[in-house]
Amino acid sequence: MTGTLKCVVVPVDGSEESMNALKWALENVTVLSPEDGGSFVVLHVQSPPSIAVGINPGSIPFGGPSMEVPAFAAAVEAHQKRITEAIINHALEIVSQKNVNAKTHVIIGDPKEKICEVVDEMHADLLVMGNRAFGPIKRMFLGSVSKYCSNHASCPVVIVKNNQVDEALPAYGEK
Repeated sequence: MTGTLKCVVVPVDGSEESMNALKWALENVTVLSPEDGGSFVVLHVQSPPSIAVGINPGSIPFGGPSMEVPAFAAAVEAHQKRITEAIINHALEIVSQKNVNAKTHVIIGDPKEKICEVVDEMHADLLVMGNRAFGPIKRMFLGSVSKYCSNHASCPVVIVKNNQVDEALPAYGEK
């Protein structure tokens, strides 16, 4: 399939694991040129403000249950925007080192669901993502985004473990 991939999506969340998956994809996956309709997409899924702070900022009761605090919501959104910009800028630095033409895409929502939606909407040929390797307790509460995507994405999924990044893949016929 090398050289025939039209769209590759790599979600990044700022973690070392996601950035390593981006590096792995840049080193090991060949995408058609943009002139031929190819696209390498760096995706970031930003959590909704209510998830980011663990509460619904629009219904914090200060004088009654219906009193809203728009300044709080605006501050959380501004903070998330700065974080998103930093994550995307870091990813683009990595991409620029490999001289690859990449698009960025930012979407708000639940990461596991939104990644699968974007993959489907873009008709991606491949999804490459990192794996944080949570233990069983953390995984039970937080879930595994990579596991969910490997079961629900509409394209093949490569899950890059940290120890795979520094290892070069052998050429065909080599051991």
